Amino acid sequence: MIDEAVAAIRAGEPVVLPTDTVYGLCADPSREGPAREVARLKGREERQPTALLVRDVDLLLEYVPELRAHAAPVRALLPGPLTLILPNPARRHRWLTGDNPEAIGVRVPELNGPGAEVLGRVGAVLATSANRHGGPDPRRLDEVPEEIRRGCAALVDGGELPGTPSTVLDLTGPEPRVLREGAIPAAEALERLLGATAGG
Repeated sequence: MIDEAVAAIRAGEPVVLPTDTVYGLCADPSREGPAREVARLKGREERQPTALLVRDVDLLLEYVPELRAHAAPVRALLPGPLTLILPNPARRHRWLTGDNPEAIGVRVPELNGPGAEVLGRVGAVLATSANRHGGPDPRRLDEVPEEIRRGCAALVDGGELPGTPSTVLDLTGPEPRVLREGAIPAAEALERLLGATAGG
């Protein structure tokens, strides 16, 4: 299961992986083709952004070097069940950014089990919840829609997950904005962010 998922991601094929929140529809983040296929399987427009999900913060700063200017808040908030929208001045990974190439959504999940093994070997994936657009977030593999499972080259079962998607914070402006309340209370995340800013 692990080997098949790693091989599929490296080959540019979509897979379903367990994350620290819900099951994710994932693929190689370094090429446009896999991003297009994930959007097709999910049934959503390609202009919608997709998160970059990375094994650890150090590797994230390699994928998007400009984020080193924001290393303090990133390290204060990640890893964990948060998606951070951060400045992307070099417009990297355009196929992940949707309509706004100046910003990119990133995740460093707190993983264990098979999801951690896969991400540990591939380093990074693009990730969105493994549901049809607008559908419920899957907390078990059997809740992933059949058409998505059929379209994936590998399915990794991590048992029952928490089932609440990540909290989304937009850090691109002068003040942080909460775009989605999720797995971690936004107030808690903002308190950690304030501590990092004050300390920096």
